[in-house]
Amino acid sequence: MSHALAAPRRPHRAGMVRPPYTAAMNASAPAPARREVLSAPPDRRPWPAIVQRRARPPLWLLAGALGLWVAAHATPALAAPAQPEEARIIVGFRADAAPQWRGPMSAPEAARLQWRADRLAQRAGRALQAGQGLGEGRQVLRAPGGDGLDSATLARRIAADPAVAWAVPDQRRRALFVPNDPLYPAAVRPNGPNAGQWTLRAPDATLRSAINAEAAWDRTLGSASVVIAVLDTGVRPEHPDLAGRLLPGIDTLADAFYANDGDGADADPTDPGDWVTATEVTDHADNCTAASGSSWHGTQVATLVGAGANDGIGMAGVAPGARILPVRVLGKCGGYDSEIIAGMRWAVGLQKVANVANAHPAQVLNLSLGGPGTCSAAYRDAIAQVVATGAVIVAAAGNTTGHAVSTPANCAGVIAVGGLRHAGTKVGFSDLGPEVALSAPAGNCVNIGSGEACLYPMIAGLNSGSTVPLAGGSAWSDGANISVGTSFSTPLVAGTAALVRSLRASLTPDEVRRVLMASARPFPQAGADPGGDPAAVPACRPADGSDQLQCYCPNDGSLCGAGMLDAAGAVAAAEGGFARIRVLTAVPTAGQPLRLDAGDSLAPMAHTIAGWSWSLVGGSGITNGFDSATDAVSAQLTPTAAGTLTVRLTLIDEQGGRVSVDRSVDVVAAATPPPPVGGSDPEGSVPEGVVAGAGGGGGGGAFGLGWSVGLAAAVAALHRRRGQLQGRKPAPNAGS
Repeated sequence: MSHALAAPRRPHRAGMVRPPYTAAMNASAPAPARREVLSAPPDRRPWPAIVQRRARPPLWLLAGALGLWVAAHATPALAAPAQPEEARIIVGFRADAAPQWRGPMSAPEAARLQWRADRLAQRAGRALQAGQGLGEGRQVLRAPGGDGLDSATLARRIAADPAVAWAVPDQRRRALFVPNDPLYPAAVRPNGPNAGQWTLRAPDATLRSAINAEAAWDRTLGSASVVIAVLDTGVRPEHPDLAGRLLPGIDTLADAFYANDGDGADADPTDPGDWVTATEVTDHADNCTAASGSSWHGTQVATLVGAGANDGIGMAGVAPGARILPVRVLGKCGGYDSEIIAGMRWAVGLQKVANVANAHPAQVLNLSLGGPGTCSAAYRDAIAQVVATGAVIVAAAGNTTGHAVSTPANCAGVIAVGGLRHAGTKVGFSDLGPEVALSAPAGNCVNIGSGEACLYPMIAGLNSGSTVPLAGGSAWSDGANISVGTSFSTPLVAGTAALVRSLRASLTPDEVRRVLMASARPFPQAGADPGGDPAAVPACRPADGSDQLQCYCPNDGSLCGAGMLDAAGAVAAAEGGFARIRVLTAVPTAGQPLRLDAGDSLAPMAHTIAGWSWSLVGGSGITNGFDSATDAVSAQLTPTAAGTLTVRLTLIDEQGGRVSVDRSVDVVAAATPPPPVGGSDPEGSVPEGVVAGAGGGGGGGAFGLGWSVGLAAAVAALHRRRGQLQGRKPAPNAGS
């Protein structure tokens, strides 16, 4: 495995948390740090320090900045047909409508229904056909298609009639997609969990943090054109839930010991196992902290994000229609930052590894790994390059029991994911902080009795081998061999990001992040299940160096993110409109025109942009307002002094739907002219205004990058907690 970079080698594992890194430090240079898989660790692991960043805006402001169209425009299908077969609406008449709207009482019902349809035809601007009656004063109206009139437009016209109480489109509904994979539904199982893949179903009074993937699947299962890179321990390609799902991947590990596959970096991302013996811990004490069995972490993460669905085998992934790109960056005892960064760059087509180019650049990167420390310059540089390609980076917050967010999840540009219990509270092992964008289920148990099956773990694919993979050993975790950790929250978010990208491929990474955050559901503030612990569940507090177990997340975005992941809400939001402000002036300068453009904005799906509206919402002290019209696709104003101003763009669609976005622009002072030389004309020495170079400012929110969490650590923390409640020591490294 490669130890190329002099950065710390971080053990990264999907879905698991490793023990704290305790590498000895050389007096003249720091020992290379390794990242590892993040599971719930039995002991505290140092995680990277928080990166200083702007405070996250409140949710109401996020919704505005997101540029989402009004909810009425969230369409239920993937795309509306260009010419609907017919427009259909349901109409309810006012109770006090004039008697003539009731129609001739002596006539048959069908005749009276058509009589009312004829009376409304003038309002519709075309002939209408009566559909069935739905009780007194309620009926269906139909208008044959062919001229572009859709149901929403017809409903709006009819609703304007004073005799009408309401009019709504008569939409088609269909059975929600529910996969037939045997581990998906709730069912009694010998080793549990009886809840099955509870995380993907619709939330209810018990399973509050479930992400409602079923309703999202009714819109899209994901597109084969969307590639999700899983940067982890590699995969077991023979696992049946990955059959036909994998693209040719890469192995970035250069050191043969850590790679554990007999060679260095190559084009084979197969996971040979990452077990560590006690002797290896002694011989490699700087990087290896504890003996453990193989985690099959990468296979677990890959199946969570994109396992085949509705094939009658095993489990379902969040984005079963997308494709998976395995990138092996972790081996024994984790992986170096340099190997992870090389994997990130390879995944999006920025570099070759082992002289192999990636023919399938990824749109989403999943990093279920991490380690302690602040976000380094190397990660900041790599993340900026990856995001510039349009790829979304999703990383795990960490599993050190309520401490600061790990790296690279604490880097700007990454969507950091926290972990939740089934009840919607922060799960004990999950870390927290302002870098977290949102939270998702991480798996947890409620029962604490010895030998009892865990009630709410994650179900994930793995191999049953404890060291090397067993032939025919493909299996799934369950209530006895459990999978828990923020490593497993992360693929739920990454899979949802892939569904969003499947609908709107043109969304920027920042827009995908804001869609996920703005559509998240609020955290509950009551109803936690203490699992036998008599102590009341407290409110979460900022990380202060001490452990904090289950706690109620605040709804201000300060610790656990914007809310609980809602896959259906995110997909619906992606169908809306997105206002975009582009600053055309390279370096906004006092005294120079500042040119703005909205031409890159997106209308809601199946709609068009009919108008624009520009306004100034901040910084009026440094400008006299707009120099141009404020109802065109572009606008211009001239700042009079240095400072920051904020402009708002509102888009209007053909049906009156509106969406707005704000952008702050930093303005620099005009250059001071040099003093005149000799007897030359002072005016001739005044330099021209600077109009070239980097500049702009504002716009888009920085989002925290994430790392992966180890499954083993999460399980260990769970057993430690059980031991505390039962007065016994925690079991070592239980689960996988």
